[in-house]
Parts: sequence; C-alpha cells; structure tokens
Amino acid sequence: MTPEEERRRDLRHWLLMAATDVGRAQQEWRDEGRALLRCGGLWGAVYVSGAIVYAAAGTDDPAAVDRYLAETLRGPVFANLSRRRYFVLVPTSTALHPDWKRPRDDAAYMGAGHLLAVPAPDRTDPRQRRYWCVEADRPGTLVAADAVTQLVQIGRDRLVTEQDG
Repeated sequence: MTPEEERRRDLRHWLLMAATDVGRAQQEWRDEGRALLRCGGLWGAVYVSGAIVYAAAGTDDPAAVDRYLAETLRGPVFANLSRRRYFVLVPTSTALHPDWKRPRDDAAYMGAGHLLAVPAPDRTDPRQRRYWCVEADRPGTLVAADAVTQLVQIGRDRLVTEQDG
C-alpha cells in the first residue's frame, strides 16, 4: 500500500467515526460516492456559498479555487458543485465563535443535530459533483474558525465592491 493509499484509508476510518451506521455509510460511499455523517462530534462544518468562495478566490475556475482554498484554509474542504456550495471541516468549538453563532444564507456553522453528505475520501476530481477540493493531510486535521471567518469576510467584501462598482 502506498503512503497516499494509507492516508486515505486512515481518513476513511476517521470520517466513519461520525457515521450512525458504519456499514451503511461504507455502502453509500461505494454506491453514491457520498455518505451521510453526523456533525458535532469529531468535527463541525461551515457551509459557504459558492458566490462567497468565488469572490474571495477571484475566480470560479475549480482548479484555481481549490488552490486558493488549500493555501488559505490549510485543511479539509469539500464542494458540492451542482449546488455551488463548499463545506469546511472545523472544530466543534466553532459553535462558540461569535461569527458563527447566527446562521446566514451565505455561510453557516453546522454542528450537533446536522447530517452532512460527505464525499468518499478518494473523490478528489472537480468533474465529480461532490468532491474533496482540499484533502486532510491526516485524520483529525481541521480548519481554524478564524480562517473560515476571514475567507467569508473577504468574499462578502468583494461581492459588495463588485455590486457598488
């Protein structure tokens, strides 16, 4: 097994710890490429609209956006391109962060009580509807709440500037 295969296997096991039914989640990953996993235990997630992400990145080109997110957030992010949404895995303590206590239409924290359709760890191709645009380098890697807050603020600021320009 290559180091890359080992890393993805370890990530798969880590993500499956958030499954209500591990067997079902594994089957969903095989059949549909995504599995419903619980937020709020090992990790939470911040949903960010594509409009915010594209504005912050200065492009809607998937490869360029993925590079921007990797450099900016330095942690796991997956996209659902058919819905133009991005999901950033964050610590559950993000729920206490003042910027994430109140959900908004363009970005919101998802913690306990939320189920999230998470792509299989090997889905990394932007031609897939739902894929990991930034892979975790190891199990337990999460994005700091402040980094997501900054990304969202940059995107919102740029959208306002575009509208005013």
